Amino acid sequence: MANIYQYCIDYFNDAPIIIQLSWVLSALFAVTLISLIFYLKFLRSTLRTKERIQNVYLKKYESDLIEYLYSGNEDEEMTKEQGIIVNYLHKCAQNRLKRKLIITTLLKLRNEVSGETADAIKRLYYQTGLIDYGTLKLRSKKWEIVARGIKELAQFDVTEVHYNVIAQINHPKKEVRREVQMYLVKLFHFKGLDFLDLLKSQLSEWDQIQLLEILQNFDDQNLPSTTKWLRSKNTSVVLFALKIAKIYNQYDAKDEIIKLLEHPDLNVRIDAIAVLGDLGVFEMVDLLKNNLNEKDIDEQIAFFKMMENMYTPSDVDFLFEYMNHENFDIKVSVNKIFKEMNIQDASKFQINTAPESPPSSTNLIQAS
Repeated sequence: MANIYQYCIDYFNDAPIIIQLSWVLSALFAVTLISLIFYLKFLRSTLRTKERIQNVYLKKYESDLIEYLYSGNEDEEMTKEQGIIVNYLHKCAQNRLKRKLIITTLLKLRNEVSGETADAIKRLYYQTGLIDYGTLKLRSKKWEIVARGIKELAQFDVTEVHYNVIAQINHPKKEVRREVQMYLVKLFHFKGLDFLDLLKSQLSEWDQIQLLEILQNFDDQNLPSTTKWLRSKNTSVVLFALKIAKIYNQYDAKDEIIKLLEHPDLNVRIDAIAVLGDLGVFEMVDLLKNNLNEKDIDEQIAFFKMMENMYTPSDVDFLFEYMNHENFDIKVSVNKIFKEMNIQDASKFQINTAPESPPSSTNLIQAS
């Protein structure tokens, strides 16, 4: 055995430097690979152990929560049994992992129930001191913790921290701003849209869609006036206000929307035309006719698209001028209007007809 070992040493010492380097790298690679294998096995074992522990705690907390709900009385006063459970959960909440599991358990059940049961779960969130941890997250320097805190408070309908949440409306991270917006609209409905007065960053199209989906879940008829938002210097706020005006038929905002026809942003002007059409504001038709050729081509397309639902017989002469417009969308809209107006001989309005071929010369025929 000693001879083999000595032979390997001599072979290594006598080998070229490139061979020696290859053997050293191979040895390092083998050691690293073996170390990673043992580490992965250890990590896998640790994760399985942690998962088992979490499942045990989850079942325990689910059992305690159900017992808490069934131990209540009609007076909504805390019973002795409930007090024991609250004290136990309050103590467990001091541990970060256990606190996370308790919140997960509460949310899981709260999403499955409503009414008094949901109120009881919210009450337990307060009694166990979990609200203090949720509020504390708002002061974190890590944006992801702030975002999670706001989302958690929204899920438990915690309205008391409204001012702390809205203070984050212009947070550098869009994820935090999005959670703030969702919190305000979810808990305060249309009143929550007041954050638009403070918003300095752009409200993305996706954020606008999400906010509108939340708003449409409410039957509240006390809709706020969009006038102040239509005057906003934030273009995205103006576009969002136009969507609200369209969805909720805010005809009283028509004067402000007409002013937007001269807005410096093209998208605002296009949306304003569409919204005015949906609201049936006929006075803006003549207003646009007067300087239509000076408008951007997209504005012209939006105008004729709007005219498909707002034309009158007196518009025939005006529409005739655009029947052979170079833009395909405009031609389609004009011809669609003529068809709906039942103008059967529209073909006579065609301008770009091929000229007739000149008659053949009699002299040339005779010469041939």
